[in-house]
Amino acid sequence: MRDIELRGMFSAHIILVLSIVFSTLVPSLFLDEFSVTGTHLLWLCVCSATVAAVTIVLYLLLETNPTSNKKNSLGSKITKIFRSCLLFFISCVIFHGILVLYGAPLLVSFRETFMFAVLLSTFTTLRCLCMLGPNVQAWIRVFSKNGAMSIWDTSLQITTICSLFGAWLGAIPIPLDWDRPWQVWPISCTLGATFGFTISLVIAPLWIYWHKKHLTYKCR
Repeated sequence: MRDIELRGMFSAHIILVLSIVFSTLVPSLFLDEFSVTGTHLLWLCVCSATVAAVTIVLYLLLETNPTSNKKNSLGSKITKIFRSCLLFFISCVIFHGILVLYGAPLLVSFRETFMFAVLLSTFTTLRCLCMLGPNVQAWIRVFSKNGAMSIWDTSLQITTICSLFGAWLGAIPIPLDWDRPWQVWPISCTLGATFGFTISLVIAPLWIYWHKKHLTYKCR
């Protein structure tokens, strides 16, 4: 494991954390009454778009996908981009369906629920697409037991699990009769997912650094 690769990961993760802070604080300087809870749908759009853009740029620069071939033809690249967009959209639809099955309103707050699904896809699926490409078999391999082949795979496991776990934890306060504005669907869930993702971005490189002597990756 190269320390330079670990430092690159830590730098990329810090930039992602700053992108979340940027999407939360900066719009309030230009938009009246902008807030995470008061204009939650707008914040969801801004946060998802900002994190998505930063994620794509970062992983294009870092080239974390070792199987990518720079000599691919233009047609192959276009096909890959199309498949990636399609898989991302399918991910949003699947997350939306899962949220409805777990109790989210089917028609009421439809936009909020779908944007929450987009946020989850940005934190999870988009990173899979950037690191592994539109290869579902590679995704399954990474999330299987001992399936990580690089520190980026391990990071992907940590951030995905923490994002989903944070979203699940965020749903706990919703049915409680505290009568707080942030208990409105899906504010607490989106905040939980965002906090989980943000914390995991810091934890992942630190955890890998502390356990680097015990982490062994085999090429397959």
